[in-house]
Amino acid sequence: MIKYLKYTFLGIAASMVVMPGGQVLAGNNDRAGSAGATELLINPWARSSGWGGANSAGVRGLESQFLNVAGLAFTKKTELLFSHTNWLSGTDIGINSFGLSQKVGASGVLGLGVMSMNFGDIPITTVDQPEGGLGTFSPSFINIGLSYAKEFSNRIYGGITVRLVSEAIADVKASGIAFDAGVQYVTGFNETKDNFKFGLSLKNVSAPMRFSGDGLSYRGTAISGDYQMSVENKSASFELPSLINIGVTYDAKLAKDHRLTVAGSFVANSFTNDQFILGLEYGFKSYLMLRGGFVYEKDIFDEELRTTALTGPCAGVTLEVPLGKGGKTFGVDYSYRATNPFNGTHSFGARLNL
Repeated sequence: MIKYLKYTFLGIAASMVVMPGGQVLAGNNDRAGSAGATELLINPWARSSGWGGANSAGVRGLESQFLNVAGLAFTKKTELLFSHTNWLSGTDIGINSFGLSQKVGASGVLGLGVMSMNFGDIPITTVDQPEGGLGTFSPSFINIGLSYAKEFSNRIYGGITVRLVSEAIADVKASGIAFDAGVQYVTGFNETKDNFKFGLSLKNVSAPMRFSGDGLSYRGTAISGDYQMSVENKSASFELPSLINIGVTYDAKLAKDHRLTVAGSFVANSFTNDQFILGLEYGFKSYLMLRGGFVYEKDIFDEELRTTALTGPCAGVTLEVPLGKGGKTFGVDYSYRATNPFNGTHSFGARLNL
């Protein structure tokens, strides 16, 4: 049975790569900037974003729902996670995320994660009243992911996520369903054979989405001129920002209770530049972790040609303390991502492992 499920996961991953239309094949400059729902490319979690997502092969727990859902299978029992991100500080954009993962059976884990973006109140303007005075509106961007991950052996882990994506204002909205899949392989050269990890994940595979609603309608006059009628404009459809993430990590023991992890990932984006990510994390037992990373993409050092506000450097810290002797822990995370313009992106997180 385990062998059958393992090949099912691998088959789903392979089929995503060769989907009609090449949705997850990267490197097509003609499609750059044409995707929608790009909030799916934002890592809302404070721990993994502290080294730019370099640890896609070694991410563990609910945060793996963003990088590589296979890491969800390492949840020991129950995990509760919350994070708040001050996105592009100075823009007043906030991101709130929370989630729960729960071990089910001997080797399965279920996870639920919610990400919501808050843009604040935006003044309503029209051609006749460009200065506003008509009230405000607030966009609602929400995505909800339901994941299942499983340990197939002490080396192979896999997972799948089904994600509801919603973007809306009062009279226009778009929604769709996206799929993620991931596999992690653990091996090594030390006595426990678990210090070398590989990961492959596919994200945001979906049918095109389209906006609809009363906001796209207007009152028009029939050709005969005898009466007025409601006319609806149809918006163009758009694809989601699908990608492939390939990662590797290596854990080196510096001394007793001291660890240094080297991690790297390659992200092949369908609608933006491909990315090369390198990161380091120092850990003292499971109590203190310091990390940093750099996300490189084409023209990242050129202010004139760079296509992102994120300039590459990122850093973070984690403090985690035990709660009693039953393996329960409470941790706090912080990460910083450098930007130009704006004043960086700051994320704060808290987790409870039961």
